[in-house]
Amino acid sequence: MAIEHLHDFLQNYFTAHNCELVHNQDGILTVQLTEKMDRALMNRPFYWHYVKSTGFAGEPMKLTLITNPDRRDDKGEWIHFGSPRLQQLFAHLHDNEKFTKLFQKIDTTKKTALYPWLVINIKISYIGKQKRDEIISIGLHLVNGMMKTEMMEYLKTIPLQMTISDYCFTISPLIKVKSGFKRIEAVLENYIENQTYEWADESLKTLNEEIDLLKHFYSDRMDEENLDNKMEQELNEITNRYQPHVLFNVINGGIFYLTDDPTLTIQ
Repeated sequence: MAIEHLHDFLQNYFTAHNCELVHNQDGILTVQLTEKMDRALMNRPFYWHYVKSTGFAGEPMKLTLITNPDRRDDKGEWIHFGSPRLQQLFAHLHDNEKFTKLFQKIDTTKKTALYPWLVINIKISYIGKQKRDEIISIGLHLVNGMMKTEMMEYLKTIPLQMTISDYCFTISPLIKVKSGFKRIEAVLENYIENQTYEWADESLKTLNEEIDLLKHFYSDRMDEENLDNKMEQELNEITNRYQPHVLFNVINGGIFYLTDDPTLTIQ
């Protein structure tokens, strides 16, 4: 995943949680946390217990995150795939906001139809000798079957709310959510199949080299007891470490009821 996409994810995450973006430039993002987000992310339970017991409102912290590699030595937290802070954000989404339902906010006096979209944000992990993560956001129109990538980027441009606007009504989906998710899975599988596999080839090469070294090592220790068990255990450990594989993990998703925007095309 490109750095700018990670930065966009952070912007969307904190904006969705009502945190003010105090500074947002050149891969450095400073946010003013709300009390709720301070409690969730900053590990200050004793502070909040104390201020609440004294009757004060408390002061949520500011958090500065850096996604630009050229600025990683600046004041703030360098955040990247695999960093503890990013894993914390993923865990928070997973535990608290796995699924949502939102409506496009419309100011109208005419009857306006809103169409259902299934939107899924998925982390793809390429695991082998090295690990690489990628976030993909896909939207599926549950009436006509149109699909769009980078759906969160589009949603960021329109106002959303938890209740439907006056004069608006929803169109019933023709595609069930379970079927829609299977369509998205198929698109992701096709995407993976069309990737280059140098990372997997490198992992397999290292795996075979490690197995050869292990067999050579044990060939000189044939007189030891329980040799087969020891060798099998180490072979399993090596295989688990270097065998290349791909994992999908749903970060979050939801049903979004949107107007029928003619500019919204497949990407």
